[in-house]
Amino acid sequence: MSEDKTHDLYDFMRQLTNEMAEEYNRIQKRAADDPGTAGDQGEENWAELLRNWLPRTYKVVTKGRIIGVDGRTSPQVDVLVLKDVYPKKLHNKKLYLAAGVAAAFECKTTLTAAHIAEAMETSVKIKDLYPNREGTPYKELHAPIIYGLLAHSHSWKGENSTPEDNIQRTLIVSDFCHVSHPRQGLDLLCVSDLSTWTLIKVVLFPRDFNSNLPQDADMTTYYTKWAAGNDIQVEDFTSIGVLISYLSRRLAWENSALRDLADYYRDIKITGDGSGISRNWQPNVIYSPEVFSNFGIRGPLTGEANTWNEWCSIFW
Repeated sequence: MSEDKTHDLYDFMRQLTNEMAEEYNRIQKRAADDPGTAGDQGEENWAELLRNWLPRTYKVVTKGRIIGVDGRTSPQVDVLVLKDVYPKKLHNKKLYLAAGVAAAFECKTTLTAAHIAEAMETSVKIKDLYPNREGTPYKELHAPIIYGLLAHSHSWKGENSTPEDNIQRTLIVSDFCHVSHPRQGLDLLCVSDLSTWTLIKVVLFPRDFNSNLPQDADMTTYYTKWAAGNDIQVEDFTSIGVLISYLSRRLAWENSALRDLADYYRDIKITGDGSGISRNWQPNVIYSPEVFSNFGIRGPLTGEANTWNEWCSIFW
């Protein structure tokens, strides 16, 4: 992109951000009188955004539970994204077959720390409805569903408040408390008027495969914060831009038809730059024996994050 003209897509993301702010202000006027309706309106805001920006093949619905193969159900979630193969007859039954749900989201008008902890617990419960996949690092580090938390704004509005630090800290603490495998973690947290956090997974493997000391190396996850106001961030950054780009990319791992568009978002740098705090995992514990042993033969095929290879070294 040239220095004197930014991509029009940044303008679209800014418009979305402004619309969310206007909706938040409107909803808040009556939230105290009727919090239930306020919550429903907030959920519909996010559902409509997803309907407008995800491919038409996905169906976006509100209020429902996910049911696994064994009949277990998730807690109720606010917004669900259904795959194009989902039976039309079941679109409004409010109990959604796990295999047909591509993504699910909890929605809040004003985010609190308790909401983050609750969403992390729900993420684990939802991911555990799905059988563990094996065969590649991508499959073993990701459940076939995306789960996230979406909020118009946040509760840390005092003069000396540090909302980004508060959210980052709560994410990390909640992850350590509830998540026992990288596939269970909260995939994203978007606060429309603040920042977006996404879960990035970095594949590491033993430095010396002949040493028989796999404990010497870690696989790492990061809750990466994409925010405005730092020296390396793009000037027209928006947290919703990160949401659209990240969600498109994650969906494209399971649906290859979306990969050209996901690459386009990446190439215009709509996410800008981010940074995060790491959590380390022992690779011989989180990978299947087959995948772990294959690291000694082949290792990740590339160090590049901008690839669709399921043996790449960074998934974001």
